[in-house]
Amino acid sequence: MHDADHNCLELDLPDENATLALGAALASVLTSALAAGLLIYLEGDLGAGKTTLVRGLLRALGYPGRVKSPTYTLVEVHEVSGLNLYHFDFYRLNQPEEYLDAGLDEYFAGNGVCLVEWPDKAGPYLPAADLRVMLDLAGEGRRACLAAGSERGRQCLAGLTNSPLAGSRAATSSSSPPPA
Repeated sequence: MHDADHNCLELDLPDENATLALGAALASVLTSALAAGLLIYLEGDLGAGKTTLVRGLLRALGYPGRVKSPTYTLVEVHEVSGLNLYHFDFYRLNQPEEYLDAGLDEYFAGNGVCLVEWPDKAGPYLPAADLRVMLDLAGEGRRACLAAGSERGRQCLAGLTNSPLAGSRAATSSSSPPPA
């Protein structure tokens, strides 16, 4: 269940399939009007499931190719279901300025959906997220906290409420999203 302001959703993800299902549920709310320019931060330790979530999202949209983390390429571009999705991984950035030096800021000015792993590595140069997906290891599975940072992020959360994930909902928060 959401909090009163529809800003946060917490889910238990007992296995990889549940993480893929979260990605698929997120794909289901990406209407063309909502998706244009949407920025989603994917946060969590190594192995927390960030790329797995992206894989679930892309598969649900019909992407047939291999989905890998762009750890060395910094960005993977996927065109699927009429959407441009840009999957970033900033893990290897040593300084936030490397983000600017690589010219990656141009991706964030368009109408594509930007999915960003390790957003903290690009520091102050990234725009604020519409939606933050924080993944933590929890025993054999994962724990996901989705927090809205904008009206469009709240619309994503509202759409997820009506998804099959509703049965996986574990807890709610009555606070605002955690600081970036």
